[in-house]
Amino acid sequence: MRGHRRTLFGRAATLVAGLALILCTAPGLRVAPAAAASQVCFLSCDTLDPSRAAQETFPVPQKNINGRTLVLHVSDADGMAWGSIDDGTTGDAVWLDRSWDGGQTWEGLLGKASIPATWTGTRTLMYNISDPRGHRRGLIRACGDAGAVTCTDWVYPTVCDVRCDRTDAGQANGDSRPVPATTLSGRVIRLHTDRNGMAWAGIEAGAPGDEVWLDRSWDGGATWPDGSSLGRLSVASGATAARTAMFATRDPRGRLYGGAVRACGRAVSGQNGSCTAWARPAPSRAAAAADALMYSYDPYTGWWPSSWWNSAATLTTLIDDGDHQHDWVIARTFDQNKGVFPAGQRGTDPIEGNFVSRAIDDSAWWGLAWVAAYDHTGDRRYLTMATTIADYVNQYWDPSTCGGGVWWNRERTYKNAITSGLYLRLAASIHRRTPGDTIWLQRTRTAATWYLNSGLINSANLVNDGLTQDCRNNGQTVWTYNQGLAIGGLVEAWRATGDTALLTAARRLADAAMTGLTQNGILTESCDVGQSTCDDNQKQFKGIFSRYLADLAAATGASAYQVFAQRQADSIWAHDRDPLNRIGQRWAGGAPNPSDWRTQASGLGALTGPPRTGP
Repeated sequence: MRGHRRTLFGRAATLVAGLALILCTAPGLRVAPAAAASQVCFLSCDTLDPSRAAQETFPVPQKNINGRTLVLHVSDADGMAWGSIDDGTTGDAVWLDRSWDGGQTWEGLLGKASIPATWTGTRTLMYNISDPRGHRRGLIRACGDAGAVTCTDWVYPTVCDVRCDRTDAGQANGDSRPVPATTLSGRVIRLHTDRNGMAWAGIEAGAPGDEVWLDRSWDGGATWPDGSSLGRLSVASGATAARTAMFATRDPRGRLYGGAVRACGRAVSGQNGSCTAWARPAPSRAAAAADALMYSYDPYTGWWPSSWWNSAATLTTLIDDGDHQHDWVIARTFDQNKGVFPAGQRGTDPIEGNFVSRAIDDSAWWGLAWVAAYDHTGDRRYLTMATTIADYVNQYWDPSTCGGGVWWNRERTYKNAITSGLYLRLAASIHRRTPGDTIWLQRTRTAATWYLNSGLINSANLVNDGLTQDCRNNGQTVWTYNQGLAIGGLVEAWRATGDTALLTAARRLADAAMTGLTQNGILTESCDVGQSTCDDNQKQFKGIFSRYLADLAAATGASAYQVFAQRQADSIWAHDRDPLNRIGQRWAGGAPNPSDWRTQASGLGALTGPPRTGP
């Protein structure tokens, strides 16, 4: 029957547009006004043909309508569903309903198709079940009309992560209280979370009839249409306290991370109520920062809009977190961005394919991202891409000016620290991952020697931004990411060549940074001082430094670097994070302290361990 259905329904479905009031006669279904359907794009946009589905599953029971078979088909790999009706007659119809508020209301008649003459079945097109791009969790069901209207159950009404919704709080893995309790007429209402990212609400010092519940939001507390009054219950007779069951705050199936929750309660006397602040639970510091970072990822376009090189550095940091739950992000970013983009779509420059552009440093950032992706997944297509990018960057190594170094851009206007540091790290990385290589090894040796003698490193062992036209240190700002790439490049070059002098040089630069680039022991960018704010590039610099300092710490085992790294992480967690785990520009806290996905990625870099150094 299943095989027959797939063959029969390979023909085009008949689509009927319009809105309707859907009345389903199946038990337990309610009448609700149909909402206007807006197109949802996740990995694909609504109305994808089911012949392109990556998989086919049947997670809810099929329904019988006067002898017809109504089925909901789901492809979790695509995050989409479609409906079918079989064993029918001309005019029988099938469609999907999709709800964004837990089934209270829904968009009806999605993809409605009627069985044509001479056929016995048909199917809808595919529609997205949830909308991670828009921070909405959806439900979907198939409905049919064959002399009566019937619908399947809604698919995935329960959120499941490590545990599922409505797990007893007695099974919690720990008990944290991420935000202050709220009080109400002497009652104390608390939000509790555990190390699995589960949450529950409790009320203390209450009276019989008091109520407590949990609200859950997928958009940081702005709305909670499918998460209101979760687990709501009353304090029992003779008791003064109650707690709800636990509810998940991450939905891996729907690619929704970092759901926010709050605890709410109502006193038995009157209609008065009170809620705690919203919070995002997470199993660890790094997971908390990664969840908040994923909030800004656009899964349809496959990047963090709207910064090209920053997206490469951000992906690298997410990979360093080591959570294989994000492997789909690596693949999605690769597949969606390896092509050609005109100026304005990914940045001011055109992207010419294979992640390269006139900005040589931007290209190298993507090269390092794909090295990290290869180390994390073992997928050789990432290493192949990294090598392609490295070959492109190598074209701009030019010994005819300043004796070497890589030009910053295709116009060959500037030799700077970041491009040369990126090249050194990338060249050494390609050598170490290419069996039998000698070419990249020699390039690594040449690049390391040139860097150390280029004049980029000043007398205080800090790296200035670049060289003048006559090849002298230009005295421009010492940015933390320049210092970090110098350290990271030298560490990887040491691994590639075995030259201990390179590791010694990396330690010298790190020691200088821990005093010369800090205030009160906390890494501080020059734009973190006073009333200054960092631009969109500078916001991410400190996290890049932290990545490569962690690499040095792992290579040497030196406790001083480990202690420094822990100090940064502790300061971020205590002073630079809000209850939704959003991290700002200033790791010591203070104002002004803007936050966005770039500052989030930077903070994650300090909360994550050292990068992998091989597959």
